[in-house]
Amino acid sequence: MMPFSIFGFRALWSPYYFLTLVLLVVLYFLLTKKWRHWFEGTEPVTGREIKYFLASMVLLYIVKGSPVDLIGHILFSVHMTQMALLLLGVAPLLIIGIPNFIWKKVFSVKIIDKIVRLLTKPIISLLIFTLAFSMYHYPMILDYIKLSAVLHAVFTITVFLSALLLWWPIVNTMEDHPHLHGLKKIGYVILSALLVTPACALIIFVDVPVYETYSSGEAWLQAMALCVPAGTLTGLSISGPELFTNMPTVYDQQLGGIIMKVVQELIYVVVIGKIFIKWYREEQLNADEITQRDLLERQKFEMNR
Repeated sequence: MMPFSIFGFRALWSPYYFLTLVLLVVLYFLLTKKWRHWFEGTEPVTGREIKYFLASMVLLYIVKGSPVDLIGHILFSVHMTQMALLLLGVAPLLIIGIPNFIWKKVFSVKIIDKIVRLLTKPIISLLIFTLAFSMYHYPMILDYIKLSAVLHAVFTITVFLSALLLWWPIVNTMEDHPHLHGLKKIGYVILSALLVTPACALIIFVDVPVYETYSSGEAWLQAMALCVPAGTLTGLSISGPELFTNMPTVYDQQLGGIIMKVVQELIYVVVIGKIFIKWYREEQLNADEITQRDLLERQKFEMNR
């Protein structure tokens, strides 16, 4: 097998992308600390928010800036790992990591507020995410957009935005924005898992390669030429992804569908567990408050007799 190092440092580690994320982190700390007075009704950024934002940036670099991104153009299974972490990991971490006073500033633009309120209605957000994810991984569409750097970037950003809409009703904490509570959150998460299952099942159970850009040498080379610096492929004796792996293309394809579902289920189990524990504690607290209130009312009744 040929080593991935033949593509060079820039292709493997995306230094400009890394610097962009570093600048975003610097901007985050400037906005949440030094320039916080620009916002109304601000509160100090919490350690939890900082931790989640930094985690989202680290995970984003791993997914789209490290060698994982390059390998994702060679192996479909790695591509699906990328998508699982981007849509189910980076998206919720980013929402939680950005303080509410910044979100309020964003939603102070009425048109943005109205659009987000509409698109984050549970049924609508579920349908948008399912449609975006399914269309992105439809063979003809994925093969077509992978041959255009602009289209691939636009589609990836669109699917990521749909993931933000999906997660917003679950993890946002803005008082004036609608969000789900308790068992409704659990039902929403379960329904999300079910809706994505058909797309993954088609990938898992098909017994022939369906993606030209992961199986056809010519299409693969065209796609690779767009994800590495100009001239990188010149002089390299490579003809297809089979030079970098012993795994048959159809197995790699099926593994990709399995990885997507497994990662989704693991993340959703953790999310559902946290939601259930929080709901149970709130119910217990409310039950204690109701019991205490009934006792006080009974005491007052007895005293007035």
